[in-house]
Amino acid sequence: MFLGRYSHNLDAKGRLAIPARFREALGSDVVITRGIDRCLSLYPMAAWQPLAEKVSALPISDPDARTFRRMVFAEAATAEFDRQGRILIPPDLRRYAGLDREAIVVGMHTYIEIWSPEQWEAQAEMMDSEGSSIAQRLASLI
Repeated sequence: MFLGRYSHNLDAKGRLAIPARFREALGSDVVITRGIDRCLSLYPMAAWQPLAEKVSALPISDPDARTFRRMVFAEAATAEFDRQGRILIPPDLRRYAGLDREAIVVGMHTYIEIWSPEQWEAQAEMMDSEGSSIAQRLASLI
């Protein structure tokens, strides 16, 4: 389970240290891809496989489904941890998420999000201002 928020630096090669407690839960093989809100999503293989199967089952005759499949799979990459517990984030994904020298690593229960500090700040402001109304709208789903 992935919980909490951590700030970590990226090195010049685009490697990001993942918190030790997250590494233990991720296992050795992970998938990193575009997130929906200009962040990146990092999945343990056990969580990626069911998601990939659901996305693959979307009808290719539906234009929205094709676009969503591209969003999920076109930029996805497998990653491994080096000895220092870092993963290499591909340049295209770093550009997409606006990552430069620092990243915010956020636990999302079954996966991890990786944000630029600027994008995370905007997200945090939105959560502060709209959080209670969002919770009310989603209350029936919980």
